[in-house]
Amino acid sequence: MTSIAIHPAVDSGFGATDAAFAGGTLVCNCASNPVKVRIKGDIAHNHVCGCTKCWKPKGAVFSVVAVAPTESIEVLENGDKLAVVDSAALIQRHACRECGVHIYGPVEREHPFQGLSFVHPERFEEGGWAKPTFAAFVSSIIESGFDPSKMDAVRAQLKASGLEPYDCLSPALMDYIATWTAKKSGALAA
Repeated sequence: MTSIAIHPAVDSGFGATDAAFAGGTLVCNCASNPVKVRIKGDIAHNHVCGCTKCWKPKGAVFSVVAVAPTESIEVLENGDKLAVVDSAALIQRHACRECGVHIYGPVEREHPFQGLSFVHPERFEEGGWAKPTFAAFVSSIIESGFDPSKMDAVRAQLKASGLEPYDCLSPALMDYIATWTAKKSGALAA
């Protein structure tokens, strides 16, 4: 079976997670004057994502993305190089105008994820961040031009890497979204 380039952090065998990881500095890919953003605290819900909106390293089929509280994010250097990729999108992805790397993406409008920012943990200068635990929006890689006949192989490789493939989010996140929605509508007590 031919190996598919899921993502370098997955394909190379993920490094050890440090239970004491307390955040760090995300850095874009610019050789000079890179954008630097500090995340104060750990990340959550780290996963590989096949959507067409997330930034992916060259040759990767999936991105690696997690969330952190927006209030824990601070732009340290060269923030003037950041621009929002799509102002109409739910996730306001801030990318470096020069290298294109997405650094952070806050959810600012009313949504279950409001107050969280999506980050690409492989951009941390520090090691020890939590490894991805599932694969989201797997079928979406087809929208990027991936050969649909290879989807069984992709799902098998994801499972072999310990990443349960979903065509949505993980059950825990889907339950969180449904609970938030039910409380907002009054179907559940707030």
